[in-house]
Amino acid sequence: MVMETDLAVIGAGPAGIMTALQAAKAGIRVVLIERNQRIGRKLLITGSGRCNLTNQSNLEEIIGNIPGNGRFLYSALRRFGPEELMALFEDEFGVALKVERGHRVFPESDQAQDIVRALQNALKDYGVTLWCGARVLDIDLSGAPQVFRVTGEKGLHLDCRYVTVATGGASYPATGSSGDGYRLARSAGHQIIPAQPALVPLETKENWPKQLQGLSLTNVAVTAWYRDKKLQAEFGEMLFTHFGVSGPIILSLSREIVQRLANDPGSVKLILDLKPALNETQLDLRLQRDFTKFVRKIYQNALDELLPKKMIPIIVEQSGIDPSKPVHQITKEERLRLVHLLKNLELTVTQPRPLSEAIVTAGGVSTKEIDPKTMESKIVPGLYFVGEVVDVDAYTGGFNLQIAFSMGYAAGREIAARAAASKGFSEGDAIVSQKVPLV
Repeated sequence: MVMETDLAVIGAGPAGIMTALQAAKAGIRVVLIERNQRIGRKLLITGSGRCNLTNQSNLEEIIGNIPGNGRFLYSALRRFGPEELMALFEDEFGVALKVERGHRVFPESDQAQDIVRALQNALKDYGVTLWCGARVLDIDLSGAPQVFRVTGEKGLHLDCRYVTVATGGASYPATGSSGDGYRLARSAGHQIIPAQPALVPLETKENWPKQLQGLSLTNVAVTAWYRDKKLQAEFGEMLFTHFGVSGPIILSLSREIVQRLANDPGSVKLILDLKPALNETQLDLRLQRDFTKFVRKIYQNALDELLPKKMIPIIVEQSGIDPSKPVHQITKEERLRLVHLLKNLELTVTQPRPLSEAIVTAGGVSTKEIDPKTMESKIVPGLYFVGEVVDVDAYTGGFNLQIAFSMGYAAGREIAARAAASKGFSEGDAIVSQKVPLV
């Protein structure tokens, strides 16, 4: 049996949920389709499970943190930016928020499930029908723009006047972002910019990061170099892994690095400054004080106050100084060599981790074929694309979630306005919501 509604939203991530909420709030019938058994799977893992909801920066700062087609989002972000999003969650949904370093916004509870639960409650309050556990297989455009037919698993046969594709990109496929949206967009005649990882950990040629697996460094500076050209520098937190490096500043650097490595493998180096608050002269004076304090010790036992214990053997080896050498016998030349190493620890990037491990995907539906004010397809009227399925991406810090919510808001409001101005479906067969478990 074919059922009817006004709007079908495919994908219950932040962009799809916001589209559904804004449309349903205006009183039109909405079915939100999610291939997982519950909504917001990817939201639950953002910000290390804390959900970095947005970034409380001004419009130009936000655009500056969106290297992937940031200007395309100018209208959507100006209409519904961080202040509007924070007000929605705090004033309407009752979720207390807080602002941390770098203007990053989190729920006060540090629990991502509070964000997901608030969105789920809002969907229920606005009367959105949830259809979970079903993958959309096809959008029949033969009746468009008057009628779209959405078909999928578990008996999904739905006729609707508007369709929004919010399936995500190709990262973290376990959360539902398996690239289905690209297939659906391509079948509608849209150009797909090839997907590649945008925020992704990096593998290194050197093996010593494996010995530091699990070690997190805070307040370090990392600079990426392509051949002899400086690409980008970041300050903050990084993480050593069994394959290389990860963490917030590595993820932010990765987008530029991935683009260079695609055509020039082995061409990118990372320079780690372990003591960015000190210049080399200041660091040398610090070392001299430490060596005076530990004058009776050997070199490998004299760095405890300078470096994390796990990192000392690596630095000792890299410095080329005999680890058993008494501190008072270390020459000025050796000491300055150590200073330089601490400010210029080098790693060679071989490749990014697989696309499936990327936090955000670059690529997707071409922005040239989407109206930036409404997110409507320029090829098929009544068809909308929002979120990571579109060729937009940002750095870490809450910018990607803000993008998703802003795009969803733009699409939902436009659909609501158009539906109100035209005659919708007559009352047809009711669609029975499948029970969605609380997260």
